[in-house]
Formats: sequence, structure tokens, C-alpha cells
Amino acid sequence: MSSPNIRVLATDLAFPEGPVVMPDGSVVLVEIRAQQLTRVWPDGRKEVVARIPGGPNGAALGPDGKMYITNNGGFSWVPSRGMLMPHAPEPHEYIGGSIQRVDLANGKIETLFTKCGEHNLKGPNDLVFDKQGGLWFSELGKRRARDMDVGGAYYIKPGMTEITEQVIGVLPANGIGAPGEVKPADVIYRGERGRPIAGLGGYQMFDSLAVEASGNVCVATLVSGCISVIAPDGKLVEQISTGDRVTTNIAFGGPELKTAYITLSGRGELIAMDWPRGGLPLNFLNK
Repeated sequence: MSSPNIRVLATDLAFPEGPVVMPDGSVVLVEIRAQQLTRVWPDGRKEVVARIPGGPNGAALGPDGKMYITNNGGFSWVPSRGMLMPHAPEPHEYIGGSIQRVDLANGKIETLFTKCGEHNLKGPNDLVFDKQGGLWFSELGKRRARDMDVGGAYYIKPGMTEITEQVIGVLPANGIGAPGEVKPADVIYRGERGRPIAGLGGYQMFDSLAVEASGNVCVATLVSGCISVIAPDGKLVEQISTGDRVTTNIAFGGPELKTAYITLSGRGELIAMDWPRGGLPLNFLNK
């Protein structure tokens, strides 16, 4: 694994995730354990934008200039190797999953959706806007002592008027980053749908992701502590080390989108590093 120069932008974050690189150079992210939306300024100063009960898990800037949040409803936390880590059983404090919207100017929170049809959202995880202003998000579900939810992907139509189920039966669904529509797929086995593109082998796990302009998918990779770069044909291009086994997310910013902003949730840090290729511009953000 190669490891380019790493700059630590913020420390003492309570399980950071969902970085959004803003036009003013700041980075807005969620702190899942602290239950808040936080802005990190270029000088390292941290500002709490909003306190968000439950488990704010991902963030994306919408066409209205507000920040959209996937709320997983809350995790249990247990000590592990000197860190506090999410724990599988659904906590007593669990408040249910939701999609929320935060006004960055005043911190006002609106809850937009808690259900799709008759089905409750259990653990919304990550999200991305398409160019029409529609919102895709992944549903991780929740684990309990003896059973677990199946995950999937949902789409909220432009204007935030209607939520639709697009994929169900993923164990579980995490990062999401590609535009387009979901084609009907045959059931593979036990109800799962879709086509596997890449697997790393060994004890490594994928978390959230970002996409390069070339189409490569950059996936935060747990345990091995890196960003795995995977080509559209599924080949592993490279793995870039971060030094944290709990590397959870990546976003692109800076000139030509060649700076990677990465959340290290084990260490509680937001870091930046030079990236060898440019990122794919996000709708309503990297213009």
C-alpha cells in the first residue's frame, strides 16, 4: 500500500463520517457517537452546526443549499482496542431511522421520511443526489441479538415528495455513489439481488465510498485501514493506506478535486491527502 502525505485537519471527533467538502473550503461531517453535525474550518476550528438525536450517519448537500442527513436511529457503543465502536444489538435508545434536512444557517432540523410505504426505515446509512435533485440512499438495517434486517437502496424523487424502494435484500447496504437507474435483477440466492463487482479477500470490509472522474470507485476499507480503488471492471487499482483500521469515508475537494478528505473514525480524525486522480464532481456542490 502506498501512503501519500497526510494532513490532519481535525482531532477528537466522535466517530466522524459523511464528509462534505464545501465551496468555502470547510468540511461538514457527522459525528455519529456525539449525535451532531459539525463543520471543520480550514484552520482546524470545529463548529457544531446542529445536535441530531439518534445516529446521524451520512450527509449530502442538496439543491436547496441545505444538508441532508441519513439517520440510523442510534448505535450501541462498546470499547475495543482503546476505541469506542458501534455494537450490533439495537440500543435501548434507538429512535428509528429517518431522512432529515438541516439548515446550515441556523441548525434547524426537519425530518422528511421515517417510512417507505408501510415499512419503517431502520438504519439509513449513506446518500447521494442525482442531477435532477433526486436522492439515493442506502439502508443498512439493524442487527439484534438473534436476528437482523435486510438492507437495500431507496430513491426520493426531486422535490422530496415521494420515497420509493429500489433494491431490497442486501446484507447489508452501505456506501452509495453512482447516478442512473436500477435495472430489474434476477434473484441470485436467498433473495439477494445485484451483481458482485469486486471482493478483496481476507478479512477486509467495505464502508462508504466516492467516485473518481474516471469511474474508479474509492471505497473506505475497514480492518486493513485504507482506501481501495476499484476500476469499473472490478480490478483493484491500488490500496492507499490511512493508518486507521476504522477508515469510514472519503470525499473529494480542492483544485481539480485532487484532494481526498477522509474520516478516520477509530482515531476520531478528519485528514486530507493529495490524490493521484481527480474526483467526480458532485451535483449541487463541486461546480
